Amino acid sequence: MVAFLNSLPGAVAQGIIWGIMAIGVYVTFKILDMADLSVDGSFATGGAVLVTCVTGGMNVWVAVLAATLAGCLAGLVTGIFHTKFGIPAILAGILTQLGLYSINLRILGGQANKTVSASNYKLMLTLRNIPGAIIVAAIVTLILIIVCYFFFGTEIGESLRATGANQHMARANGINTDFTKVLGLVISNGIVAFSGAVLAQYQGFADVNMGRGAIVIGLAAVIIGEVIFGKIFKNFALRLLAAVFGGIIYYVVLTLVLRMGLNANDLKLFSALVVAIFLGVPFWKNKISQKLPARKNEDSTEQ
Repeated sequence: MVAFLNSLPGAVAQGIIWGIMAIGVYVTFKILDMADLSVDGSFATGGAVLVTCVTGGMNVWVAVLAATLAGCLAGLVTGIFHTKFGIPAILAGILTQLGLYSINLRILGGQANKTVSASNYKLMLTLRNIPGAIIVAAIVTLILIIVCYFFFGTEIGESLRATGANQHMARANGINTDFTKVLGLVISNGIVAFSGAVLAQYQGFADVNMGRGAIVIGLAAVIIGEVIFGKIFKNFALRLLAAVFGGIIYYVVLTLVLRMGLNANDLKLFSALVVAIFLGVPFWKNKISQKLPARKNEDSTEQ
């Protein structure tokens, strides 16, 4: 238990950083009602661009901006594949993710990973100062949520939400749904790449495989946050915050399970099971809620 408590701050820091990534997943999964698998590639792209730019002498904040824009370009490619080539969204994301692997390798100079030490470069946050990392990540997350809250309250933002709610109705109201889909994918992958850039600084390196399975973690954070805080957090900004809380809970539980003896090789399996269980919770709730009125009606009929 002592070891778990000592590792708790690190789990919270990682949970917040992955929570940022979950906000990006929320944009496509919940707002656009679209499955986008390109985030596995764009997450690593953000980390690779950040490390390469910082080690090349660029200011860390400019490097973060460059990483975010690189993610936006990845989302743009997915959007073009989907809207202009007629490729289903899930397949378009897979194609982008596949292509990004080679691009990320080139960004990293042909290396599988590249380090960026806090001793040599001035970074936003670092693993060496976990309390400071939590504070910085929390501030950045709150700023991102505020920006998203006001953006999705604008006319363009409302168009995005309308497209996800009902594409046919959105088109009937004069909304260019192809444009809103592309824009949503650009925003989503930009946020995901931003998260990858933050994580690369925190852990001190970028790896070409650092985004593998990121979509599962992002979905886990979104679903956990929705299931636990869905009835409490009704406001859009609070729903985004719930996704971040979901990321924190996910990593705290993951740390606890590892301390209890789970083999690290089984982490992917554990993540998949967590997502499957939490995705099934709303379905089970609906089933139970449908059965209860039916039983009440049967009882009243018998009486």
